[in-house]
This record gives sequence, structure tokens and C-alpha cells, in this order.
Amino acid sequence: MKLIHTSDWHLGRLLYTKKRYDEFEAFLNWLVDLINSEKIDILLIAGDVFDTSTPSNKAQELYYSFLGKITQTTCRHVVVIGGNHDSPTFLDAPKMILNVLNVHVIGAVTENIQEEIIILNDEQGKVEAIVCAVPFLRDQDIRKVGQAESIEDKNEKLLQGISAHYREISGRANQLKDEVGNVPVVGMGHLFTRNAKTTDGDGVRELYIGTLAHVDEQTISEGFDYMALGHLHLAQSVEGSEKVRYSGSPLPMGFSEAGQEKKVIIVDFDQNTPTIREHTVPCTQELKKFTGDIDSIRNQIIGLIQSDSDAWLEIEITSDEILTDLTSVLDELVKESGMEILRMKSRAITEKALGRMNITETLETLDPSVVFSRCLDAYEIEEEERSELISTYSEVVISMHTSDSNNN
Repeated sequence: MKLIHTSDWHLGRLLYTKKRYDEFEAFLNWLVDLINSEKIDILLIAGDVFDTSTPSNKAQELYYSFLGKITQTTCRHVVVIGGNHDSPTFLDAPKMILNVLNVHVIGAVTENIQEEIIILNDEQGKVEAIVCAVPFLRDQDIRKVGQAESIEDKNEKLLQGISAHYREISGRANQLKDEVGNVPVVGMGHLFTRNAKTTDGDGVRELYIGTLAHVDEQTISEGFDYMALGHLHLAQSVEGSEKVRYSGSPLPMGFSEAGQEKKVIIVDFDQNTPTIREHTVPCTQELKKFTGDIDSIRNQIIGLIQSDSDAWLEIEITSDEILTDLTSVLDELVKESGMEILRMKSRAITEKALGRMNITETLETLDPSVVFSRCLDAYEIEEEERSELISTYSEVVISMHTSDSNNN
């Protein structure tokens, strides 16, 4: 039995103001071809299918068109779990129809944990795998609120709730394995594991400040022959365990990920022993991030022009002087090429602000955590109070990012 593990598609995501539907479509078409060429039996999508809880019509079209194409491939089963960006009710709404196509969707935690255990059969009707499809576990799903709880108490209860959920589902799945035979037990999850690697500006580091909701890998992976994780955009194994992996996002979600080699994970099982390999996703839209003085930036852009690049650019000027006509100069430079400058900023202007907003700096260009930090500075908050305030702020941000706008 052979499966592909992917996650964090973020269909519909913009890069500043640029729509990226062509990139998403190219990836999905490539994935269909890979499934056929590798003779894949099972596809696992470990959360964040969409970028928002209210995806555009085009993003929905890409998703459902892809699932339709999968029925014409070697893939017998698709398992989809909800991520923190997904609306659980939106993902779950068509699940009965999708089940007919052997597309199994778990958008939100279920009242009966047994419903998150999915038995997959081969062409002869024999059980070929047991998949524990655990969606993103929201605070309200697994933690009871107590009176006068500290941030540490809340965090500890959250971690205990996540661990307990995985232990229970693993135990039940392995009991089932004893009944059906020696088949792989595969776990799925969408969460942040301790010591996992993130990328500056990927939106994950800012969401989870300090150790909030960082889960110990061993508490969630015990009893699974492979653990397919989503949430982090950098493909990686966790804590040195080859069988516990993030597939990462298939597209660079921002310029901080420019140059990263994006992956999907192929897992080939001999009974319950996995052979794991990464497969590189082709890049269809080059992103380039340049940092340096104006002369260095100009030379790098000229080099790209000479290579007929159609890259999208993010530029940070480190020169001490403030150049008022910088935007027009560089826009003129790329005008006749296939490139576009999507964002330009000057370190000199940023440093001049010294913690205050100015004419070139807007809330849109600042990270929310930076704005919050500036507020603490502005009100001269003492260092000993900052930790509690930052943790509380983090909890509010997580709540905003994980709320289901379609939930009445």
C-alpha cells in the first residue's frame, strides 16, 4: 500500500494583492499526474485546504475539481482533515456526498472519537489501512474552562487535552488492528510540535508565541506506523523521527519561503513497515527577496532581467539615506521585463520611525505582534508584566484564527 501525504494548500491565498490561482491549479494538476505515475493508493491532506473559512468560488472550484479528477486515478481513498484556517462546518457539509467517492472528510472533532478512525479497504475489499484522522483541535473542543486560571494552567490543560485525544484514538485503532490483521495504523494531525522548525513571516511563529500549544511529539505519535502532520510550512521530520513528518506547504506562502524546496511525502508500506521518501514539487512562480543597498539591488535585478526571469520581487533597501524616488526608479527598471515588485521597504525609513507610525508605514505592512510590542513600549509596560500580556495576546490571536465563521 502506497500513500501520499500533503498539507497546507491554502487555496485562495493572496501574496500581497496578487492572486495565485494559476499556481494552485498547476500544483493540483501535477499532483494528479504524480498519483498516477507512482500508483498511489491513498492521499492524505493534513489540514488547511483553504486559506480562509470563507473560500472564494474559484478556490472551491479548484478543490472539488481536483477531487473529481482523483476518481479517475489509481488512488482509491482520500482522507481530509480540517486545519486552523479551514471552516469545520464548510469542510464537513458535503462529506456524505464525498464519501460515495471514497473521500473521507473530518473537518472538526467528533462527539464520538470512533468516527475519526477510518478503515480503508483495498480493491478486494480487504482492510489495507487504518487512518486516525484527527483535525485541528480547538481550545473549546478539548479544554474545560476553570475559574481564576493562569495562562500556564490553560496551556497545560490544552496540552493534556491534545495528548489524551491522541492516546485514546491510537489505543482504539490498535485494538481494531488486532481484529482485522497486521495493517498500517496511520495518524493525521494539524498542530505545532515542540522544537519544530518555522520560517520567519510564515504566519505560524507569530500565532504561537513562546511555548503555547507546542505538543511533545512522543505524546501524539505512539502507536502509529506513520504520522502525517500539517500546520508548518517547512517539510521536516519531527524530533529526529523519520515516521513523524510535516509535508509542508506545496507553494511558498510568502517571500520568507522563497527558495525553499517544497515537498510531498510518499510512504510505501510493506505490511506495517514504512519506506519514506520526499518528492519535490515543481515551482511555477519564482519569488525573489533582495536585501541590500540600492546599487546591490539594482545589479541583482539587472541580472534577473538578463536571464528573462518573470519573478515576483520583495525588496528591502538597507542604505542609510532615504530615497524618495526609490519606488519609481526600480519600477522603471523592471517595466519592460516579466517581473513585478510586490513589496518594497526601506530600513532607514523603518528605523527613523523608532516605534511610531509614519507616512510610509501602515498597519498592513506591519506584523500584528510588532504592533502589540510597540503598544507595550508606548505604555512603558514593565518587563515582568510583559510575559503575561504577550501570552494573553497570543491566546486572543489563536482564538481569532481558529474560530469558525460558518458556525452558528
